[in-house]
Amino acid sequence: MNPAVEGYAAAVFESVGDRDADALASELSAIEHLVDRDAQLHSVLTDTSVIAPTRRAIVSDLLEGRVGAPARRLAAYAVSAVRAPDVLGALNWVSHRARTNAEGHSLELTLLGHRAARERVGGYATALFEDTETPDLEEIEDELFRFARIVESNPELRADMTDRDVPVAQRKAVIDQLLASRVEATTLRLVRFVVTGGRARDFVGALDWLVEQTAAARGWRVARVRSAESIDEAQREALAGALSHLTGASVELQVTLDPALLAGAVIQIGDLQVDTSVRDRLDRLREELLPVGSVRGAGGQDRARGDQ
Repeated sequence: MNPAVEGYAAAVFESVGDRDADALASELSAIEHLVDRDAQLHSVLTDTSVIAPTRRAIVSDLLEGRVGAPARRLAAYAVSAVRAPDVLGALNWVSHRARTNAEGHSLELTLLGHRAARERVGGYATALFEDTETPDLEEIEDELFRFARIVESNPELRADMTDRDVPVAQRKAVIDQLLASRVEATTLRLVRFVVTGGRARDFVGALDWLVEQTAAARGWRVARVRSAESIDEAQREALAGALSHLTGASVELQVTLDPALLAGAVIQIGDLQVDTSVRDRLDRLREELLPVGSVRGAGGQDRARGDQ
């Protein structure tokens, strides 16, 4: 199974109590059967031309109000984290995993390679970050960085944390002793999962990698909007809602006015940029109308090469 889905599922299972675990398993089973039976839905979700964020938004919208939040989140994430042809397999996996969890069986995590282990930790972190306010992410980032430096500078502690022969339970007990009640609950959960789902020898490296992921999550929570005109409250709510569906997390808007855009807006959220401004359209139109092979002459006049 996709390591990121495995990590995300682990975080969701942790968040539900024993009473809700059975309901989660039943809802995920129903979602799997729905996608399998509904030809139109199955076709859309397995269409390679439909990008992952769109698949996630489709499932999230479809399930809103019909199942509990944990099932909706997990199903929506699963269909977006795998390749389109693997969507049904991912839903089958999370459904089976949820049933195993509801029956009280421990969910053993197999040892993965370096990259896959980090992807699993990243999936776990993604689930936690979705429930974390933006200001808290900054504190979590600092706490992870500080603890990584503590481990790095303490040979005895570093040896304990990076020795895979030291039982997982023992390493987690050390972490609890050092961090419990001293850091954010999310920070503690992340560090504990680095032990459970990561690789022992990569402990410090995984913590530093999580620092980067936390910083990226803060960036993805803030949408910087340059608009040609002022945006009223209703428009803000609609835009924030659309971006939340796209990213899978609540989004904070930072809006600035830029009359040079003429009309429309430029939206940047993380590495994603959407430009709907008239200025952008004019620039592209000018490029299309400019004759191939022409150059800008002195005084701002265009002339074709070879005319002189």
